[in-house]
Amino acid sequence: MRGLHYQIEKTQGKLLRVTMGEIFDVAVDLRRSSQTFGQWAGVVLSAENKRQIWIPEGFAHGFLTLSGEADCLYKTTDFYAPQFERVLAWNDPAIAIDWPWVGHPVLSLKDKAGLSLGQLDTFE
Repeated sequence: MRGLHYQIEKTQGKLLRVTMGEIFDVAVDLRRSSQTFGQWAGVVLSAENKRQIWIPEGFAHGFLTLSGEADCLYKTTDFYAPQFERVLAWNDPAIAIDWPWVGHPVLSLKDKAGLSLGQLDTFE
């Protein structure tokens, strides 16, 4: 699993597609002024279905690999700036993402340390 990441400054819009394998891709609205603040949307992207997703600035983004391997291709509106990166907890009960899996995810240390929505820097 790649956790729910975003940049609080040097924000990024992302266009994403899968060139090999299959993922469940998730975006979470972190714009406090939005009617959908704290809500999530998810879609299956695969090399076979050729779907893409646009994730606007102000959203956290993550995915769960559904196949043995997957390659994702991103186009972003700005460069990666690790000093501004934040991580939303993948399992925050306030958001309640319905991840399609059996068992426990394999997470990086960064994703294991993700914060809840109430603890995060968000957008206006």
